Amino acid sequence: MHKVLLSLLCALAFAIAWAEPAAAQSALDIPLLRLQSQPGGGQTLSLSLQTLALMTALTLLPSLLLVMTSFTRIIITLSILRQALGTQQTPPNQVLVGLALFMTLFIMAPTFKTINEQAFTPYTQGQIQIEEAATRAGTTMKAFMLRHTRESDLLLMADLQGDKGYDSPAAVPYQVIVPAFVMSELRTAFTIGFLLFLPFLVIDIVVSSVLMSLGMMMLSPTLVSLPFKLMLFVVVDGWSATVTSLVESFLKG
Repeated sequence: MHKVLLSLLCALAFAIAWAEPAAAQSALDIPLLRLQSQPGGGQTLSLSLQTLALMTALTLLPSLLLVMTSFTRIIITLSILRQALGTQQTPPNQVLVGLALFMTLFIMAPTFKTINEQAFTPYTQGQIQIEEAATRAGTTMKAFMLRHTRESDLLLMADLQGDKGYDSPAAVPYQVIVPAFVMSELRTAFTIGFLLFLPFLVIDIVVSSVLMSLGMMMLSPTLVSLPFKLMLFVVVDGWSATVTSLVESFLKG
């Protein structure tokens, strides 16, 4: 697990800090920001600046986790499910976030493994420079996001930026792919949440109709329907079915 977490940290830091480097600049006077010439030609940033950039990128990890992985779809679906059950704060937010986090690590494991093998490990062994490692990590992350992004959302963001098309998936800029991916995830999460909400809504309607027909209008329908919804959810093994559906929506997507 620690290896997966380490790969996650490095992958997201690489992807944001270095995947789309700016044009090469002339040598700076500040030693911390010095550009060093390579024997084979080209330039690379000093180790101090690489460390600074990496530590800065690490502070963005919570936000990156939300918008560049499967976390968004999972946590929204689980939150809608809790609301459909009508259990207020049960399960608590900490439990839902923890479950969503570990489901995210499970779903993203193949992507992180690829980044670890193609980018992080070669970089730590000195086989490639940090720029090349970042490019490989960014390409892998983009491939995951593009696989789960609707074409209409991608075209919308590209049109808003004024782009007419891209030569390859790696050419799609992050300011286009990330919001398009998030919009696609929100749509999918709300679609799944709607399907989960329907059976519980039917129970609420039936209970309300029965109470009205009996003249028990002062009795809260939610109070009466809650045991029936919990019983239905336990009988059909709802948590396992929900988790399985979420995982398969990514693995088969």
